[in-house]
Order: sequence, then C-alpha cells, then structure tokens
Amino acid sequence: MLERSKKTNLLEQRSYKYELHDVEKPNLYSEIYDYAEVPKVPFNHRRVPLGMADEIWITDTSFRDGQQSREPYTVEEISSLFRLLSRLGGEKGIIRQTEFFAYSKKDREAIEKCRSMGLKFPEITTWIRAKKEDFGLVKSLGIRETGILVSASDYHIFKKMGLTRKQALDKYLGIVKDAFDVGIVPRCHLEDITRADFYGFVVPFVNELERVSEEAGIPVKVRACDTMGYGVPFAEVALPRSVAGIIYGLQHYSGITSDRLEWHGHNDFHKAVANATTAWLYGASAVNCSMLGIGERTGNVPLEAMVLEYASLRGSLDGMDTTVITEIADYYRDVIGFDIPPMTPYVGSQFNMTRAGIHADGLMKDERIYNIFDTKKILGRSAGVMLGQNSGLAGIAYWINHHYGFKGDDLVMKGEDAVIELKKKLDEIYEGGRASTIAESELEEMLSSINPEKFKPRA
Repeated sequence: MLERSKKTNLLEQRSYKYELHDVEKPNLYSEIYDYAEVPKVPFNHRRVPLGMADEIWITDTSFRDGQQSREPYTVEEISSLFRLLSRLGGEKGIIRQTEFFAYSKKDREAIEKCRSMGLKFPEITTWIRAKKEDFGLVKSLGIRETGILVSASDYHIFKKMGLTRKQALDKYLGIVKDAFDVGIVPRCHLEDITRADFYGFVVPFVNELERVSEEAGIPVKVRACDTMGYGVPFAEVALPRSVAGIIYGLQHYSGITSDRLEWHGHNDFHKAVANATTAWLYGASAVNCSMLGIGERTGNVPLEAMVLEYASLRGSLDGMDTTVITEIADYYRDVIGFDIPPMTPYVGSQFNMTRAGIHADGLMKDERIYNIFDTKKILGRSAGVMLGQNSGLAGIAYWINHHYGFKGDDLVMKGEDAVIELKKKLDEIYEGGRASTIAESELEEMLSSINPEKFKPRA
C-alpha cells in the first residue's frame, strides 16, 4: 500500500510488515562480534536520508546511569547539580528531562527536594525495575514518565533471561500495559540494540508497542540504547551497528515519531558524541547524556559536549547558559572531589591551556590563533599558559598578564626584565633536577622578589 509520509511529504510504499522471527537459536552476529577479535564494521552501501527533527533536545541520566559507576551522590549534591542543570538548559528547556532512581529513601528524598524548587526544566522522570509494584511507587511520587528495560538483543533475551523472542515480547508488552493501567508514560529502553536483530525482533516488537499504545491512548516513548558502545556513525553501514539505520528504521517501519525517539549511547569505542550527533541528524529529537560523561565503564555521552553540538547544528544556544558548564565542572572537582582528567574537552584543567612557546606567542598576538573559540565568553574560562621546563619568554609574559589581569599599558611584554629574570629562575630550577610543575604561589613569590611593587602577592 502507498502512504504519504508526514516527514517527507512523498508517497512511500509500506506493503511489507515485519513480523517476529521467533528463532530457536539466538542470532549473536558472531561474524561481527567474534569475542576474540575487535568488532567488525560491515557495510551494505545503503544510504539513509538525513532528516533532523523540527525540535531537538537533551535528556540527562546523571542521577541514574551516572551513579552506576561511582559512589552515590548525596541529596544535597543531587539538588545542587539539578539546579545547575536547569540554569544550563535555559528557559526553553533544551535540557528537557533528567531521570532518577526511585528505589531507596534517599532517592525519593532527592526527588522531592528537586521538585520543591518549582523549576519547569528539567522534568523529573524515573527508571525502575520492570515490576508492577514499582509503577505504583512512581505514581505515588507524582511522576509522569518512567523508563523500563526491554532488552532487545538475543544476548540478553536468550542468554541473560533464558527466554525466546516471543516470550520476551509478551513479557515486555505485559509490563507496558501495567504502566498504562496506572497512567504512567512508559519510556521503553531497547537495551543492546546495536547487537539486536532489527527486523526480526526490534521492529515487530515496537510495532506491537505502538498497537497497545494506541489502545491505551498513551503515547509510548522509545530509547534506543547502544549499551556497549558498538554503534557507528558512518554512512552506508549495515545493521545492527548503523546508528542512522536504527533511527531511520524505528521511524519508517514502526512509526515512532521524532519527539518520542531518544538515543542513549556509551563511549567504549570513543564514538559516544559522534553517535549521539548522528542520531539527531537522522531524526531522533532527544539524546540522553550525563554530566562529564560519567556512567557505566567508559561512560555515557557527555552532556556538555552535546550542549555545544546543539549550538553547532542549530546555529544558536537557544537560551542555554554555557558558562554553567564550568560551574558544574568546578562543583564536581571542588565539592564532590571528582578527578576530571585534565585534557577533557571544555572541562579539563588543560582544555585551553598551552605549554608550547610558539602557541603562547600566538595567543599574545591574537587569541584566535590557538584558542578554539572565545572560551572566556562561552565557558567563563580564559585561554591560559602553563609554565614549566620548556616555557619560553612569550609563554611567561602571557602567564603573567593572564594571572595578574594586566591590560592596556600594564601589559608585560616578553622582552621586559621581569620576564627575562623569571625565565632564568625557571631554567635554574629545572637544571637543578626538578621534574614537577611549579605552583602559582611559587611563581608569585619569584616575581615578587624580582619586582615587589608591580607583582604584589594576590589575596
């Protein structure tokens, strides 16, 4: 039969309806996922059309997946981070939702404290076990939406749960109906979708989800979960690893609209950000992230990365306050005591710092030469120079001006006596065998000894 697509306004053939393949043996895609080898990337040379949604946004899992790889946050830490998330997302709520556990007393206390702030965004959702009694708990908390796990691959269906595909499908539909019974919007997490039989299980299952959703009058949401980070963003890649193919297929063959489609990825193969961006480009409205990318194993999609990806794709921040990214990083570092790797983009201590003399010289001449954008304006972080064994005169001059806030006529140039003297002192220190970096307080003392009037110790 022919139907006019609401997305493309073209007549499309929808004569084939994918039905469940209730196989006797699991399809583990062993040629791709030979456990003794690095996973392979098969290509089928089928192009998937780009199709970004009218609206795109970010959802957060810092208080769910983000707590599965570290010590649980305190209630105070959660509430502080929640407020920062709201400020970062802005009045338009580009950071639309954040999900919580709801099992423990502490989880529920955190939910209540965050709800009491009266903030419109992000909306609080939950993640629960697929049990009927848990839906009642969510309802009692006044939560509108919750995530439920519906594992999609045969690795999980056969090997973890000991079920057939038909048994798994029936079990999942029963759980979803339980959510409908108490008026909860279920967000179905298709776990391990990048190792799943897409047309033999995923599409038939989601089609059934759509059927029971229509019967209940409650729109179901779908989260495509790249649980092990196997997804790839390249064009013309074959399923099950194609991010574009998954997003396109869920829309085209199961009728999941963009606003009900979300991507959740992991960074095991360094592709989390690229995959999430691909999901946006091919039609998912939402990408699921965590602050600083903290999550299982190598982590989730870093939220701060997708904030800037949003701006890159849309040409606007749409009200997001990106300086809050630095505040979040400072909170993790100074309050929580989380050790952020120094070279982490946007938030690491060395993100916009340089040691190279030629780079420092370039920064002095025009910051744009060696700084990716106006980091002071966008992130509240000025470009900087770190002084060490290989620092030159330009780097020393830049550090002095940056550290003391010198501007205009007060600027120190690389040929000045103070700069030359400090360079001599640094060389002497490292020639004496020192291997570590020099603290700011030490540099202040050296400069004060050179010119106590100009370089007074900072309070």
